Amino acid sequence: MRITDLLSEKTVLIGAKADSKADVIKQAVSLIANSGAIDDVSVYENGVFKREEESTTGIGEGIAIPHCKSSVVNKPALAAMVIPEGVDYASLDGEPVHLLFLIAAPNSEDNVHLDVLARLSEMLMNDEFKNKLLKAKNAKAFLKVIDEAEGEKLEEEKVEADSGYPRVLAVTGCPTGIAHTYMAEQALKDKAKEMGISIKVETNGSGGIKNKLTKEEIEHAEGIVVAADVNVEMNRFNGKRVVQAKVAKGIHEPEKLINKALDPETPKYKASGEASKEEGEKGSVAHQIYKHLMSGVSHMLPFVIGGGILIAIAFLIDTIAGNAGDPNFGSVNAVAAWFKTIGGYGFNFMVWILAGFIAFSIAGRPGLAVGMVGGFIATTSTFNIQYAIEGVDKGSNAGFLGGIVAGFLAGYIVLGLGRLFKKLPKSLDALKPMLIYPILGMILIGGSMYLINTPLIYVNIGFNNLLTYMGQQPALLVITCALLATMMATDMGGPINKAAYVFAAGSLSTQTPEAYIMMAAVMAGGMVPPLGIALSANLFPQKYSKTQRGDAMVNYVMGASFITEGAIPFAAADPWRVIVSCAGGSLVAGLLTGLFQCQLLAPHGGIFVLGTIQPGWAIPLYLLAIVAGSFVTAILLGILKKDNDNPELGKWKGINIKKLFKKK
Repeated sequence: MRITDLLSEKTVLIGAKADSKADVIKQAVSLIANSGAIDDVSVYENGVFKREEESTTGIGEGIAIPHCKSSVVNKPALAAMVIPEGVDYASLDGEPVHLLFLIAAPNSEDNVHLDVLARLSEMLMNDEFKNKLLKAKNAKAFLKVIDEAEGEKLEEEKVEADSGYPRVLAVTGCPTGIAHTYMAEQALKDKAKEMGISIKVETNGSGGIKNKLTKEEIEHAEGIVVAADVNVEMNRFNGKRVVQAKVAKGIHEPEKLINKALDPETPKYKASGEASKEEGEKGSVAHQIYKHLMSGVSHMLPFVIGGGILIAIAFLIDTIAGNAGDPNFGSVNAVAAWFKTIGGYGFNFMVWILAGFIAFSIAGRPGLAVGMVGGFIATTSTFNIQYAIEGVDKGSNAGFLGGIVAGFLAGYIVLGLGRLFKKLPKSLDALKPMLIYPILGMILIGGSMYLINTPLIYVNIGFNNLLTYMGQQPALLVITCALLATMMATDMGGPINKAAYVFAAGSLSTQTPEAYIMMAAVMAGGMVPPLGIALSANLFPQKYSKTQRGDAMVNYVMGASFITEGAIPFAAADPWRVIVSCAGGSLVAGLLTGLFQCQLLAPHGGIFVLGTIQPGWAIPLYLLAIVAGSFVTAILLGILKKDNDNPELGKWKGINIKKLFKKK
């Protein structure tokens, strides 16, 4: 279905005027009604406004694409408006909207509104196309511009499809699968088009694997680029020239990667697990460790976030019910207890999943079961050598640190078993992953963790005791809060971040004011990095590319939800500047939280659990700490980051830090 099949002269309004966002949406709904596609205009209009409550559809650059999928829509339809004077639409970039498309989609499984939205968004990235639409004198001319542009695009796709298999294949992926995955995809596609080279890019994003490479495409490809910071299926590339790099290089050096993939001197990949080495990466041990660790962390996140928010809801319910001071806070009210139980189940999987998918990243499917068993052992308090020091809590375990060690051990144990049994008859190949690796792997990981658990428990206890001691000293509590908050921003979801978080969440069981204050500092420190980056993109747009500015806006939501990982793509692209800036902002937020003595009774949830902050009067002070930290991060980024080439910036060019502090 083409875009022009959904538009008509009746649903296009040139020279529109609107006083507000609500006004322009109502006008657009009236245009949709002209098409006869809506059975109940009122219900559809309410659906459009409800969608806007979730997040603005003003995508920036003067464009808005509101949409609604509803049972009152009897056929897909589009409405378009050109607003010469613009209208305030609360867009992501704060600029007025001059061009609006409203999509009406029936409540069916084909998701036609998503397909049209994707195609429209892609076409509107072309400034020449957008300007032609804005200059159209009437509806007929407007439709002609779309028809011609869409025709050219479809012809390009047809030529590409008829040209045979792509010369170059690529795979992109980042730990969160939110921004860099798709930024690298677009950069590689754009550069390949500029070079006259056909390419297909598979994305390993948050929604799973998209545009998956086929066996035939791999067979006919001249070269393959893997720009990913997470584990991807590599054995399928056996015997092909493969270039491996960080996802950031896929964004910033696409031409270099493509040329390297086509270079006859590039080594061929061997399915034994030893990939070819790419210039600049050299298959570094550090990069491999980081990739395996991030694979575990990215799979662990849904359990941490889902379980944590359900636990937060439990605390919130008990707070509303007046049970904040009860020793069983979070489980007093029956409904709260139900949420806390379910959330606790989800949360308890955290270390097991971490270890399992680290092992999976190293050794593939055979490593998963062995890694998860190792992760479970790390969370037990009985499977270890007897404690050598009296007085140690017999309920202690190796925790998060033990899960990391177990994951790497399990992965390399399975790889070792693979080499050990490499010469077995091929008739026994099917038994290896189903019988030999799991049985021997679990025996070996069990024996290893039995020995390793005890020293890891002491490391864990020592770390926790140090922070607990510091937190219990009035003179050191503020410093502890600042330290924990800074740790949250150091690796944004990595082991340091999780060590601080696990410590704070675990200390909540003591139900002491100091524990609640440290939990508040940790959450503030984790919220600041994504919030500070989003704020920086608004204050200093000249420091970011057009794509980065769009991606940064999502961080307002992620930061507010206490998902620090939203900052990872930006840290990967510019590590030291971003990490230093984020750590500085988080330190300030943690410091202020400690000074204000804000107590957080929930282990997760961001702004959704502000109601659990004690005492009640501390809520605005806690918000002040987070806002202050976010501004510190934003300003540091404005100072440290280099200007980007942004000729498309509108009226707002951003704050010029150098000029601001220049002596008169």
